[in-house]
Amino acid sequence: MSVGLIFSGQGAQAVGMGRSLYENSAQARELFEQADAVLGWSLTEACFEGPEEKLTETRVCQPALYVHGCAAVAAMKEAGKLPQISCAAGLSLGELTAHAIAGTYDFATGLKLVAERGRLMQEACDATAGAMASLIGGTPEAAEALAQKHDVDVGNVNCPGQIVLSGSKDGIAAAVAEAKEAGFKMAVPLKVAGAYHSRLMKPARDAFEEFIRVLDFKEPVIPVFTNTTGEVIRDPDGIKAALVAQVTSTVLWSACFSGMIAMGVKEFYECGPGNTLAGLARRIDREASVVTKGEWEA
Repeated sequence: MSVGLIFSGQGAQAVGMGRSLYENSAQARELFEQADAVLGWSLTEACFEGPEEKLTETRVCQPALYVHGCAAVAAMKEAGKLPQISCAAGLSLGELTAHAIAGTYDFATGLKLVAERGRLMQEACDATAGAMASLIGGTPEAAEALAQKHDVDVGNVNCPGQIVLSGSKDGIAAAVAEAKEAGFKMAVPLKVAGAYHSRLMKPARDAFEEFIRVLDFKEPVIPVFTNTTGEVIRDPDGIKAALVAQVTSTVLWSACFSGMIAMGVKEFYECGPGNTLAGLARRIDREASVVTKGEWEA
């Protein structure tokens, strides 16, 4: 059996994440300890002990999810429970985890990349009054029209019937107030620190482009789908450009997952806390099977 690996994005984090991996897998524990040394602060403590407010901070949350995803795969390999991998993808931050697993860069390089991305996005959040809201029901065309009317952006296309808007607090509030009139069943404001995947992240994107330019990227050993187009990119420079663009562009998760299905993949492992991606998968393709692999299994 071959599987597709999918990796969680920001919002999936939970206090206690990865503890069972740390306690039962030597390879997972090594990654957590390496992360503490590379970062210069205890990511392990933030993951296992919280508090939730600290773990939710963008600068903490992004490396936490990256390390957890890598540790989950390492633990499966160590236990002999990882089948052949056909392809990989990740939602937002998870795309960077997918590339680490695919060998685009080594674990430490990816961790530095993710930590800087989180730091820069935290700065952008702190400097702007941003918000996000999930639109339930309706069409992509209706979401785009609503976004344009209130001068905000489409941040995520997660699955049929779920699209996220991102932008200024005032613009998002106005879009939420008008959502039902625009054809949506409901609009739910999200508990986030800022307007991810919107034009408000441009300062973070520009600084991230400078940071990523000098890093050593290789061609992935398995196909990795990019959020920017929903397609596979193999060229290292093209991957860098896509990861930079992703900071401000729409996350096309539905297209990424559909692309994996089109490759013939029907079995997926969700490597991260919770089962958010499994829920989205059911809305994209009812035939797909997604198993959560975020913690240790005896």
